[in-house]
Amino acid sequence: MAAIKIPANNRNIANEIVDRPKNKILFRVAKFNPRVDTHTKYVDYDIEYDHWNTVLDALLTIKHNLDPSLALRYSCRQAACGSCGMIINGKPALACFTKINELGSDLVKIEPMSNFPILRDLAVDFTQMFDAHKKLKPYIIRSDSEISSSDETKEFIQDPSSVEKYIQFANCIKCGLCNSACPTMATDSLFFGPQALTQAYRYLTDSRDQGKNTRLKIIDDRHGIWRCHFAGSCSKVCPKGVDPAMGIQFLRGYLLGFRD
Repeated sequence: MAAIKIPANNRNIANEIVDRPKNKILFRVAKFNPRVDTHTKYVDYDIEYDHWNTVLDALLTIKHNLDPSLALRYSCRQAACGSCGMIINGKPALACFTKINELGSDLVKIEPMSNFPILRDLAVDFTQMFDAHKKLKPYIIRSDSEISSSDETKEFIQDPSSVEKYIQFANCIKCGLCNSACPTMATDSLFFGPQALTQAYRYLTDSRDQGKNTRLKIIDDRHGIWRCHFAGSCSKVCPKGVDPAMGIQFLRGYLLGFRD
């Protein structure tokens, strides 16, 4: 087999990439195991990184090469699954969606998301958020009369204008960043949270759904929609452009009779 020759100009580019000096940065990572620890400690790691690396890339470098005991959750690495939420330099964010170079800091402080029980290190327990999400009935509710007994999988068609009313809120990936940023979640562990309330609005405005009264009764609760103080921090941290604060205000409009 003939050898493949790389043009001289391409060889120069390849050599430049290989020889380019890596940047160095300090990662300060929270470590806490509730089974054995009484308080959180912070461990410093000096690592090298390339300009395209994300915070998740750096954490995996630490786990693979420096500290195999580091616990974190991740999966898709492309801001689709919502697994790698954490506090990065004081702000809730997805580690796979945050480039190190964009932080503009020589120190990157990594902590687990606030308002969630810590399982270990950077991994938190989503049980309360998922329970609240399920309590709001996140699915299309139809009366039995709308579905023929001979065709239980009937499709309900929507026009584009109907989809536009809720499509933003359907982009939620359940990463928990909005709940982590919510000040009410910090004071009321039974609060439904912006994630669940936003999904209630998503289905409430779906033209195929007939569960409005059912959901409004659920959110009209002391730990429901009235506990939201409209801080708006939930909307600032959403990686998918969802505006939970706006959805919650629209929900209040239904309860107050301003919306049908």
